[in-house]
Amino acid sequence: MDRSCGMGLPVLLLVLALSCPAGALENGLARTPPMGWLHWERFLCQVDCDEEPSRCISEQLFMQMADIMVSDGWRDVGYQYLCIDDCWMAPTRDKQGRLQPDPNRFPSGIRKLADYVHSKGLKLGIYADVGNKTCAGFPGSRDYYDLDADTFAGWGVDLLKFDGCNFGTLELLAEGYKNMSHALNKTGRDIVFSCEWPLYERPFRKPNYTEIKQYCNYWRNYADVYDAWGSVKNILDWTSYNQDSIVDAAGPGGWNDPDMLVIGNFGLSWDQQVTQLALWAIMAAPLLMSNDLRQISPQAKALLQNKEVIAINQDPLGKQGYRITKENHFELWERPLSGGAFAIAVLNRQEIGGPQAFVFSTAYLGSGLACNPACSIQQILPTSEDLGLHNWVSPLKVVVNPTGTVLLKTVVTEEKLFDNGKKRFPEFL
Repeated sequence: MDRSCGMGLPVLLLVLALSCPAGALENGLARTPPMGWLHWERFLCQVDCDEEPSRCISEQLFMQMADIMVSDGWRDVGYQYLCIDDCWMAPTRDKQGRLQPDPNRFPSGIRKLADYVHSKGLKLGIYADVGNKTCAGFPGSRDYYDLDADTFAGWGVDLLKFDGCNFGTLELLAEGYKNMSHALNKTGRDIVFSCEWPLYERPFRKPNYTEIKQYCNYWRNYADVYDAWGSVKNILDWTSYNQDSIVDAAGPGGWNDPDMLVIGNFGLSWDQQVTQLALWAIMAAPLLMSNDLRQISPQAKALLQNKEVIAINQDPLGKQGYRITKENHFELWERPLSGGAFAIAVLNRQEIGGPQAFVFSTAYLGSGLACNPACSIQQILPTSEDLGLHNWVSPLKVVVNPTGTVLLKTVVTEEKLFDNGKKRFPEFL
């Protein structure tokens, strides 16, 4: 489904680019999409540290990742949240009813781990669940929202991922997310609140994003990502099909979360890794890697640390991008950026054959405003290249590998259209 508000395409795209401001949870946090590392997709619920000492969910794993996030430059390009997912807890609460970490895998406790993470200039995220049990069967937060929020604040936690397993009724689901949001705010500590409320509500009724964004800093809408191209495709398909109901909800302080980046793992080709990062940047998605930073390839590291892509993702205008059109096996996406710039993604969905050319007019971009009267176009992915100056009706040709994406950025310029009587725009391709 292409982006539509019941208007003609040019008027429609202009409205999308320049209107529909979205309010969000006013805790002053997540003004741009959070960036960091989350253990789940790569490390799952591995709790046997005797058999898998380097891969089990333990304080050692998170301390090692914290070290690498600093030494290998991840923190310096914006990845600041080091996030624990499910399976960190002991099987039961303590005698005071408080959550407690597994004593064998986190012998120093979460407070000590948070102190270590903070000493590195990073922030610590943790996981809990709105229901009576987490997805892996550990204690849930129902009936303990205030106590758990106070516990997390006392430990120095900076982000809470709040899952929705075992939520009970839809009323309990909504009340639980609202109650935890209020409880976190009452602690007085800055804690980013990550929700899965719409993911669990959608099978039963349409989520109310106006309400959700008043309580959550970012929220999951769709199923967990897997280390597989089919999973990434499904997320993109779901997002484009539902973009009319979700894009306008996103903005500074509240974001749609298509789930983790699986770049640097095993299941995606190089072109598919480029596609995931490019489209996550277009979607203004949280950039939460789930990989092993101790073993990541130099190529995957360079991709994830690409400052130009990160700048698009973190653009302060805070507009989520959307799919403009789908033509045969090509998709054209755009995202409005600050200063009248646009990020453009051309995705080749074909999974057979070789690289294919796609030609489109700059008049498609930004309702004709992206290159009016002229713009410079920079290719950012898969390689950096200056594509020169274009006018508002210039044809643009890109060559895209199967399952790959070309990511572009347009910047409106007042540069002269002619030099010495010679035309500066490319001829029709």
